Amino acid sequence: MPGTGRVESTDRAERVDAGALKSWRHQWQDEADASFLYGKLAECEPDAKHRELYLALAAVEREHVEVWRKLFEDHGVELPAPVPSRRARLLAWLGRRFGPGVLLSLLLREEGQEVRRYLSLSREGTTAGSREAALRLARESAEHAETLSRMASSPGEPWHRAGSGGFIRNVVYGFNDGLTANFGLVAGVIGAAVEPHVIVISGLAGAVADALSMGSSGYLAAKSEQEVYAHEIAMERDEIRLMPDLERDELALIYEAKGIERGRARQIATEIMRSPEEALGEKVREELGIGVPHTTPLREGWITGLATAVGALIPVAPFLVMQGAPAMWTSFAVSMAFHFAVGAARSLFTGRGIFRSGFDMFAVGLGVAGVGYLVGDLLVRWLAPPTVASLGAVR
Repeated sequence: MPGTGRVESTDRAERVDAGALKSWRHQWQDEADASFLYGKLAECEPDAKHRELYLALAAVEREHVEVWRKLFEDHGVELPAPVPSRRARLLAWLGRRFGPGVLLSLLLREEGQEVRRYLSLSREGTTAGSREAALRLARESAEHAETLSRMASSPGEPWHRAGSGGFIRNVVYGFNDGLTANFGLVAGVIGAAVEPHVIVISGLAGAVADALSMGSSGYLAAKSEQEVYAHEIAMERDEIRLMPDLERDELALIYEAKGIERGRARQIATEIMRSPEEALGEKVREELGIGVPHTTPLREGWITGLATAVGALIPVAPFLVMQGAPAMWTSFAVSMAFHFAVGAARSLFTGRGIFRSGFDMFAVGLGVAGVGYLVGDLLVRWLAPPTVASLGAVR
């Protein structure tokens, strides 16, 4: 009915409001994007086994698109042919450029998020049809997540883990931190109306400080994670030694949850427990969800620190080749452009639209520059000697 914001089913009495339809359409687009992306990754995947897995995932995602299309059709809404979003096309380009492996962590995270969304929709869905569809898709998305877990050597249930996004995420967020922090610093020094060489020195010192800070943080975070894993593994080893019967029962339950018949699951668990080291490896993989590490704390530190340094050099780079107002305005323009670009890149992990995410980051950069400039100007007026303040005013 026009003007009501509700759509009535053509073959059932259930009615769906505009908010539910918007949510359904979002899920439909996500499934279309996933089908497109898995298909493109299959085209550039060198490993034959992984290529087959990507093709299988793409086929199931196409079925998911059809599930949502049918649900809309049942409620009198016709959908256009699905078109991949800008975000999906960008991810596909990254997969072609750097190889599908760099996207595995991100894909695993997204499948995990999808499981949680569908489970929520299965409990809170507006119609019985949407709840049934969501429950089915939650199960199949969980299977996808487990498939990607095996490909990434990261076992466990990824919908219970936040997921980091891996290498690309570290680069984007490190670059973002360096760019924003040093942009504010350079703007503050400009606001203080100092000599050009002071801007360069301050900007370079800030870049080094930002890179060391972020690099050391990345190193310590990865090292702490390894230490936590080591502690968990040590505890599991002690539990196997001190209470083998209980650990056997837990392992049997894990196998039973995977669909193995109860008696057979207990038999397998009993056989594995005869070797404490094999039992430990199985418990670490299946219960703790700890896989083979693909990075080291030192590598995490270098990646994050280097990305931060590159981002921090953006605002100061124009002052290395220019002076005066041209350098200032070039620094401002280039920094703002990179703020928009890094905001758009962040949408890979947040799921927001590229332009909206880019504009938000653009606004943040503008705010940082404005505040930094005002703080520098106020400090030089309030704290500097009169002669220096007067010189600043002349400039």
